[in-house]
Amino acid sequence: MSLEAASAAPDRPSLILPPLILHPFADAAGPNKLVESSRASLKLQGLLPAGESTQEDLDRALLDGRYSELRMLFYVGRDLTRWIEQCVEFVDRQDQLEAGITHQSFATLLVQDAPASVQAKLRKWGVGDYRAIFTRALGLQCLFANAPEREVLSDEFVRNYHRYADQMFALKQGEFEFTLIASRDFKFELYSSGEYSRMLERSWGE
Repeated sequence: MSLEAASAAPDRPSLILPPLILHPFADAAGPNKLVESSRASLKLQGLLPAGESTQEDLDRALLDGRYSELRMLFYVGRDLTRWIEQCVEFVDRQDQLEAGITHQSFATLLVQDAPASVQAKLRKWGVGDYRAIFTRALGLQCLFANAPEREVLSDEFVRNYHRYADQMFALKQGEFEFTLIASRDFKFELYSSGEYSRMLERSWGE
């Protein structure tokens, strides 16, 4: 079934899924490493003057930034995977739903058809291409049980980790047939962990 067909299905129940909660995942040096990595990439491509930096310096800065990206996406993927597992458990208790709603169903929902409110909050947080972020974050969860240390990863993998993560996501999604679901019928909200904690505190106070 296509995503368009899933969106148009008239007999799907409208359900409120558990909220998706993302935790802080960047270390203090992470943003600076990402900036330096981007500058190094531009210099390596000849789009910025290299200055006094050597090829080795630029490559090291590039790899440091890519590794920081990888770690951040790994932890995003951990939160996404936790949410997907909660959603699978939730729909398993709903007798009126058709069979075949699996991990892949919710991964597709996240990447291809996230609710408008979720997309708006991601843009507010400064997230541009959330589809690529979610795809790679989930792909890394297929590769690693824990965030890998830098020394166990080859330079080639770190340099091109996004390609491997994309491929792992595609392989996971293609494991077997699954039912497509649409945001018009399966709704959820996105919160940062701090934001959600404050909401709980207010509800307890009331």
